[in-house]
Amino acid sequence: MTAYERLESELRTRPRHWLVTGAAGFIGSHLIEALLRLDQRVRGLDNFLTGREENLEQVRALVSPAQWSRLEFIRADIRDAAACRAAAAGVDHILHQAALGSVPQSLEDPATTDAINVGGTVNMLVAARDNRVRSFVYASSCAIYGDDPGLPKHEEVFGAALSPYAVSKLADELYAGVFHRCYGLEAVGLRYFNVYGPRQDPNGPYAAVIPKWIDALIGGEPVRINGDGETSRDFCYVANVVQANLLAATASPGPEGEAPRVYNVAVGERTTLNQLFQCLRDLLAPRFPEVASRRAEYGDFRPGDVRHSLADISRARERLGYQPTHRTAEGLARTVEWHLARRARLASR
Repeated sequence: MTAYERLESELRTRPRHWLVTGAAGFIGSHLIEALLRLDQRVRGLDNFLTGREENLEQVRALVSPAQWSRLEFIRADIRDAAACRAAAAGVDHILHQAALGSVPQSLEDPATTDAINVGGTVNMLVAARDNRVRSFVYASSCAIYGDDPGLPKHEEVFGAALSPYAVSKLADELYAGVFHRCYGLEAVGLRYFNVYGPRQDPNGPYAAVIPKWIDALIGGEPVRINGDGETSRDFCYVANVVQANLLAATASPGPEGEAPRVYNVAVGERTTLNQLFQCLRDLLAPRFPEVASRRAEYGDFRPGDVRHSLADISRARERLGYQPTHRTAEGLARTVEWHLARRARLASR
Protein backbone atom coordinates (compact mmCIF):
# COMPACT_ATOMS: atom_id res chain seq x y z
CA MET A 1 0.00 0.00 0.00
CA THR A 2 1.38 3.41 -0.98
CA ALA A 3 1.54 6.41 1.33
CA TYR A 4 -1.31 8.01 -0.58
CA GLU A 5 -3.50 4.91 -0.33
CA ARG A 6 -2.92 4.87 3.44
CA LEU A 7 -3.81 8.54 3.62
CA GLU A 8 -7.04 8.02 1.68
CA SER A 9 -8.06 5.29 4.11
CA GLU A 10 -7.23 7.48 7.10
CA LEU A 11 -9.17 10.48 5.76
CA ARG A 12 -12.27 8.40 5.13
CA THR A 13 -12.11 7.19 8.72
CA ARG A 14 -11.34 10.60 10.23
CA PRO A 15 -12.56 13.39 7.94
CA ARG A 16 -11.08 16.87 8.17
CA HIS A 17 -12.13 20.36 7.14
CA TRP A 18 -10.37 21.85 4.08
CA LEU A 19 -10.25 25.22 2.33
CA VAL A 20 -9.35 25.22 -1.37
CA THR A 21 -8.69 28.62 -2.95
CA GLY A 22 -9.06 28.85 -6.71
CA ALA A 23 -11.73 26.18 -6.26
CA ALA A 24 -13.34 26.70 -9.68
CA GLY A 25 -10.03 26.52 -11.50
CA PHE A 26 -8.42 23.61 -13.28
CA ILE A 27 -6.35 22.27 -10.39
CA GLY A 28 -8.64 23.58 -7.65
CA SER A 29 -11.68 21.74 -9.02
CA HIS A 30 -9.72 18.47 -9.09
CA LEU A 31 -8.78 18.98 -5.44
CA ILE A 32 -12.43 19.66 -4.59
CA GLU A 33 -13.46 16.48 -6.40
CA ALA A 34 -10.83 14.32 -4.67
CA LEU A 35 -11.69 15.65 -1.22
CA LEU A 36 -15.44 15.20 -1.69
CA ARG A 37 -14.89 11.64 -2.92
CA LEU A 38 -13.05 11.06 0.37
CA ASP A 39 -16.08 12.39 2.29
CA GLN A 40 -14.26 15.47 3.59
CA ARG A 41 -15.81 18.77 4.59
CA VAL A 42 -14.68 21.30 1.99
CA ARG A 43 -14.92 25.04 1.64
CA GLY A 44 -14.11 26.48 -1.78
CA LEU A 45 -13.16 30.07 -2.55
CA ASP A 46 -13.01 31.65 -6.01
CA ASN A 47 -13.78 34.98 -7.67
CA PHE A 48 -14.16 33.44 -11.17
CA LEU A 49 -11.47 35.66 -12.66
CA THR A 50 -9.98 32.57 -14.30
CA GLY A 51 -12.08 29.82 -12.69
CA ARG A 52 -15.26 28.55 -14.32
CA GLU A 53 -18.62 27.47 -12.91
CA GLU A 54 -18.58 24.68 -15.48
CA ASN A 55 -15.70 23.03 -13.59
CA LEU A 56 -17.71 22.86 -10.38
CA GLU A 57 -20.75 21.56 -12.25
CA GLN A 58 -18.62 18.74 -13.60
CA VAL A 59 -17.47 17.92 -10.07
CA ARG A 60 -21.08 17.88 -8.93
CA ALA A 61 -21.89 15.33 -11.64
CA LEU A 62 -19.02 13.08 -10.55
CA VAL A 63 -19.72 12.86 -6.81
CA SER A 64 -22.77 11.69 -4.89
CA PRO A 65 -25.44 14.14 -3.64
CA ALA A 66 -24.31 13.44 -0.08
CA GLN A 67 -20.72 14.23 -0.95
CA TRP A 68 -21.69 17.40 -2.84
CA SER A 69 -23.60 18.61 0.22
CA ARG A 70 -20.29 18.73 2.11
CA LEU A 71 -19.07 21.59 -0.11
CA GLU A 72 -19.52 25.19 1.00
CA PHE A 73 -18.66 27.75 -1.66
CA ILE A 74 -17.61 31.36 -1.09
CA ARG A 75 -17.38 33.81 -3.99
CA ALA A 76 -14.58 36.15 -2.96
CA ASP A 77 -11.20 37.55 -4.00
CA ILE A 78 -7.96 36.68 -2.22
CA ARG A 79 -7.03 40.36 -2.49
CA ASP A 80 -9.75 40.92 0.15
CA ALA A 81 -8.04 40.23 3.48
CA ALA A 82 -11.31 40.07 5.45
CA ALA A 83 -12.73 37.50 3.01
CA CYS A 84 -9.59 35.39 3.38
CA ARG A 85 -9.85 35.51 7.16
CA ALA A 86 -13.50 34.47 7.10
CA ALA A 87 -12.86 31.66 4.61
CA ALA A 88 -10.07 30.19 6.77
CA ALA A 89 -12.15 30.13 9.96
CA GLY A 90 -12.47 26.66 11.44
CA VAL A 91 -10.58 24.75 8.76
CA ASP A 92 -7.80 22.24 9.39
CA HIS A 93 -5.92 22.58 6.11
CA ILE A 94 -5.64 25.19 3.36
CA LEU A 95 -4.76 24.25 -0.22
CA HIS A 96 -3.97 27.61 -1.82
CA GLN A 97 -4.24 27.42 -5.61
CA ALA A 98 -5.67 30.83 -6.49
CA ALA A 99 -3.27 32.73 -8.76
CA LEU A 100 -2.65 34.22 -12.16
CA GLY A 101 -0.62 31.42 -13.71
CA SER A 102 0.42 32.86 -17.05
CA VAL A 103 3.95 33.97 -17.92
CA PRO A 104 2.81 36.06 -20.94
CA GLN A 105 0.10 37.74 -18.87
CA SER A 106 2.63 38.60 -16.17
CA LEU A 107 4.86 40.23 -18.77
CA GLU A 108 1.94 42.32 -20.00
CA ASP A 109 0.58 43.20 -16.56
CA PRO A 110 3.11 42.61 -13.77
CA ALA A 111 1.21 44.76 -11.27
CA THR A 112 -1.91 42.58 -11.32
CA THR A 113 0.19 39.41 -11.17
CA ASP A 114 1.94 40.78 -8.08
CA ALA A 115 -1.31 41.91 -6.43
CA ILE A 116 -2.91 38.49 -6.79
CA ASN A 117 0.02 36.09 -6.54
CA VAL A 118 1.95 37.90 -3.81
CA GLY A 119 -0.55 40.16 -2.06
CA GLY A 120 -3.27 37.52 -2.18
CA THR A 121 -0.95 34.84 -0.84
CA VAL A 122 0.14 37.07 2.04
CA ASN A 123 -3.54 37.60 2.88
CA MET A 124 -4.05 33.85 2.95
CA LEU A 125 -0.94 33.28 5.07
CA VAL A 126 -2.17 35.84 7.60
CA ALA A 127 -5.61 34.18 7.59
CA ALA A 128 -4.00 30.77 8.18
CA ARG A 129 -1.90 32.15 11.02
CA ASP A 130 -4.78 33.95 12.71
CA ASN A 131 -7.07 30.93 12.43
CA ARG A 132 -4.36 28.53 13.60
CA VAL A 133 -4.78 26.11 10.70
CA ARG A 134 -2.83 22.87 10.90
CA SER A 135 -1.14 23.27 7.51
CA PHE A 136 -0.97 25.63 4.55
CA VAL A 137 -0.04 24.16 1.17
CA TYR A 138 0.47 26.61 -1.68
CA ALA A 139 1.11 26.34 -5.40
CA SER A 140 4.59 27.39 -6.39
CA SER A 141 6.12 26.80 -9.83
CA CYS A 142 9.05 25.40 -11.76
CA ALA A 143 9.38 28.95 -13.12
CA ILE A 144 11.38 29.52 -9.91
CA TYR A 145 14.39 27.85 -11.58
CA GLY A 146 14.72 30.64 -14.13
CA ASP A 147 17.82 30.56 -16.30
CA ASP A 148 19.67 27.88 -14.36
CA PRO A 149 20.74 25.36 -17.06
CA GLY A 150 21.24 22.37 -14.76
CA LEU A 151 19.08 19.26 -15.19
CA PRO A 152 17.29 17.79 -13.37
CA LYS A 153 16.06 20.67 -11.25
CA HIS A 154 16.86 20.33 -7.54
CA GLU A 155 14.97 22.38 -4.97
CA GLU A 156 18.11 24.11 -3.64
CA VAL A 157 19.50 25.42 -6.95
CA PHE A 158 17.86 28.03 -9.16
CA GLY A 159 18.92 30.90 -11.40
CA ALA A 160 17.69 34.37 -12.28
CA ALA A 161 13.95 34.81 -12.74
CA LEU A 162 12.78 35.25 -16.34
CA SER A 163 9.31 36.73 -15.77
CA PRO A 164 7.22 38.65 -13.22
CA TYR A 165 5.28 35.44 -12.70
CA ALA A 166 8.46 33.66 -11.58
CA VAL A 167 9.27 36.54 -9.22
CA SER A 168 5.79 36.30 -7.70
CA LYS A 169 6.20 32.60 -6.94
CA LEU A 170 9.64 33.13 -5.44
CA ALA A 171 8.16 35.85 -3.22
CA ASP A 172 5.48 33.40 -2.08
CA GLU A 173 8.15 30.92 -1.01
CA LEU A 174 10.05 33.61 0.89
CA TYR A 175 6.91 34.74 2.69
CA ALA A 176 5.98 31.15 3.55
CA GLY A 177 9.42 30.66 5.07
CA VAL A 178 9.06 33.81 7.16
CA PHE A 179 5.62 32.73 8.41
CA HIS A 180 7.10 29.38 9.41
CA ARG A 181 10.03 30.92 11.26
CA CYS A 182 8.15 33.81 12.87
CA TYR A 183 4.75 32.27 13.59
CA GLY A 184 5.26 28.50 13.44
CA LEU A 185 2.88 28.07 10.48
CA GLU A 186 3.31 24.72 8.72
CA ALA A 187 3.61 26.07 5.18
CA VAL A 188 4.55 23.78 2.29
CA GLY A 189 5.25 24.90 -1.28
CA LEU A 190 4.72 22.65 -4.29
CA ARG A 191 6.67 23.57 -7.41
CA TYR A 192 4.39 22.40 -10.18
CA PHE A 193 5.89 21.35 -13.51
CA ASN A 194 3.56 21.92 -16.49
CA VAL A 195 0.35 20.47 -15.11
CA TYR A 196 -2.26 19.25 -17.58
CA GLY A 197 -5.42 17.15 -17.67
CA PRO A 198 -9.23 17.34 -17.86
CA ARG A 199 -10.87 20.77 -17.37
CA GLN A 200 -7.83 22.73 -18.49
CA ASP A 201 -9.11 25.64 -20.57
CA PRO A 202 -8.27 25.43 -24.31
CA ASN A 203 -9.49 28.96 -24.99
CA GLY A 204 -8.07 32.42 -24.55
CA PRO A 205 -4.72 34.03 -25.35
CA TYR A 206 -2.93 32.32 -22.47
CA ALA A 207 -4.35 28.81 -22.93
CA ALA A 208 -2.10 25.93 -21.93
CA VAL A 209 -0.38 24.18 -24.81
CA ILE A 210 -1.96 20.70 -24.50
CA PRO A 211 -5.68 21.60 -24.60
CA LYS A 212 -4.99 24.32 -27.15
CA TRP A 213 -3.22 21.90 -29.50
CA ILE A 214 -5.91 19.23 -29.09
CA ASP A 215 -8.61 21.67 -30.14
CA ALA A 216 -6.47 23.01 -33.00
CA LEU A 217 -5.73 19.54 -34.37
CA ILE A 218 -9.38 18.50 -34.29
CA GLY A 219 -10.57 21.80 -35.70
CA GLY A 220 -8.09 21.91 -38.56
CA GLU A 221 -6.46 25.05 -37.20
CA PRO A 222 -2.69 25.75 -37.22
CA VAL A 223 -0.60 24.34 -34.39
CA ARG A 224 2.15 26.85 -33.65
CA ILE A 225 5.29 25.92 -31.77
CA ASN A 226 7.41 28.65 -30.23
CA GLY A 227 11.01 28.04 -31.31
CA ASP A 228 12.36 24.90 -32.97
CA GLY A 229 10.24 22.41 -31.02
CA GLU A 230 13.18 20.99 -29.10
CA THR A 231 12.22 22.95 -25.98
CA SER A 232 11.37 20.32 -23.37
CA ARG A 233 9.10 20.10 -20.36
CA ASP A 234 8.32 17.70 -17.53
CA PHE A 235 4.56 17.40 -18.12
CA CYS A 236 2.63 16.38 -14.99
CA TYR A 237 -0.89 14.93 -15.04
CA VAL A 238 -3.26 16.64 -12.61
CA ALA A 239 -3.94 13.49 -10.52
CA ASN A 240 -0.29 13.55 -9.47
CA VAL A 241 -0.73 17.12 -8.26
CA VAL A 242 -3.79 16.19 -6.21
CA GLN A 243 -1.82 13.42 -4.53
CA ALA A 244 1.05 15.78 -3.70
CA ASN A 245 -1.27 18.37 -2.15
CA LEU A 246 -2.98 15.93 0.18
CA LEU A 247 0.28 14.28 1.21
CA ALA A 248 1.91 17.65 1.87
CA ALA A 249 -1.04 18.92 3.91
CA THR A 250 -0.97 15.90 6.22
CA ALA A 251 2.79 15.32 6.43
CA SER A 252 4.62 15.47 9.73
CA PRO A 253 6.06 18.90 10.57
CA GLY A 254 9.44 19.58 9.06
CA PRO A 255 12.67 19.78 11.07
CA GLU A 256 13.19 22.89 13.15
CA GLY A 257 14.61 25.65 10.99
CA GLU A 258 13.69 23.97 7.70
CA ALA A 259 12.01 26.81 5.87
CA PRO A 260 10.62 27.15 3.36
CA ARG A 261 9.55 23.55 2.83
CA VAL A 262 9.28 23.12 -0.94
CA TYR A 263 8.95 20.10 -3.20
CA ASN A 264 9.06 19.51 -6.94
CA VAL A 265 5.82 18.00 -8.22
CA ALA A 266 6.34 16.33 -11.57
CA VAL A 267 6.92 12.93 -13.15
CA GLY A 268 10.64 13.05 -13.85
CA GLU A 269 10.25 12.62 -17.63
CA ARG A 270 11.34 15.14 -20.27
CA THR A 271 9.20 15.59 -23.40
CA THR A 272 10.04 17.99 -26.23
CA LEU A 273 7.30 20.05 -27.87
CA ASN A 274 7.91 18.10 -31.09
CA GLN A 275 7.37 14.82 -29.23
CA LEU A 276 4.25 16.23 -27.57
CA PHE A 277 2.82 17.27 -30.94
CA GLN A 278 3.46 13.83 -32.43
CA CYS A 279 1.94 12.05 -29.42
CA LEU A 280 -1.25 14.14 -29.57
CA ARG A 281 -1.47 13.65 -33.31
CA ASP A 282 -1.12 9.87 -32.90
CA LEU A 283 -3.80 9.77 -30.19
CA LEU A 284 -6.27 11.73 -32.31
CA ALA A 285 -5.59 10.16 -35.72
CA PRO A 286 -7.68 6.97 -35.17
CA ARG A 287 -10.82 9.14 -34.80
CA PHE A 288 -9.78 12.00 -37.05
CA PRO A 289 -7.76 10.46 -39.94
CA GLU A 290 -6.97 13.85 -41.46
CA VAL A 291 -4.94 14.71 -38.34
CA ALA A 292 -2.27 12.13 -39.25
CA SER A 293 -0.84 14.35 -41.98
CA ARG A 294 -0.86 17.59 -40.02
CA ARG A 295 2.40 19.49 -39.53
CA ALA A 296 3.22 22.09 -36.92
CA GLU A 297 4.16 25.67 -37.73
CA TYR A 298 7.23 27.17 -36.06
CA GLY A 299 7.72 30.72 -34.81
CA ASP A 300 9.90 32.77 -32.53
CA PHE A 301 10.83 31.69 -29.02
CA ARG A 302 8.47 33.19 -26.44
CA PRO A 303 9.97 35.76 -24.04
CA GLY A 304 10.19 34.56 -20.45
CA ASP A 305 10.23 30.85 -21.28
CA VAL A 306 12.99 28.51 -20.13
CA ARG A 307 14.58 26.18 -22.68
CA HIS A 308 14.46 22.88 -20.78
CA SER A 309 12.75 21.66 -17.65
CA LEU A 310 13.07 18.35 -15.82
CA ALA A 311 12.38 17.74 -12.14
CA ASP A 312 14.23 15.77 -9.52
CA ILE A 313 11.33 14.43 -7.43
CA SER A 314 13.41 12.46 -4.94
CA ARG A 315 12.72 14.87 -2.06
CA ALA A 316 8.95 14.53 -2.49
CA ARG A 317 9.31 10.75 -2.75
CA GLU A 318 11.41 10.48 0.41
CA ARG A 319 9.67 13.01 2.65
CA LEU A 320 6.06 12.90 1.46
CA GLY A 321 5.77 9.40 0.01
CA TYR A 322 4.84 10.93 -3.35
CA GLN A 323 4.65 8.42 -6.21
CA PRO A 324 3.35 9.64 -9.57
CA THR A 325 0.47 7.42 -10.67
CA HIS A 326 0.24 8.71 -14.24
CA ARG A 327 3.19 8.86 -16.61
CA THR A 328 3.12 11.21 -19.57
CA ALA A 329 1.70 8.82 -22.19
CA GLU A 330 -1.15 7.66 -19.93
CA GLY A 331 -1.97 11.18 -18.82
CA LEU A 332 -2.12 12.46 -22.39
CA ALA A 333 -4.41 9.59 -23.42
CA ARG A 334 -6.81 10.36 -20.55
CA THR A 335 -6.72 14.06 -21.40
CA VAL A 336 -7.53 13.45 -25.06
CA GLU A 337 -10.45 11.19 -24.08
CA TRP A 338 -11.86 13.91 -21.84
CA HIS A 339 -11.62 16.53 -24.56
CA LEU A 340 -13.36 14.24 -27.05
CA ALA A 341 -16.16 13.55 -24.56
CA ARG A 342 -16.50 17.27 -23.88
CA ARG A 343 -16.80 18.05 -27.58
CA ALA A 344 -19.47 15.37 -27.92
CA ARG A 345 -21.46 16.87 -25.01
CA LEU A 346 -21.27 20.34 -26.51
CA ALA A 347 -22.31 19.07 -29.94
CA SER A 348 -25.38 17.32 -28.52
CA ARG A 349 -26.78 20.45 -26.88
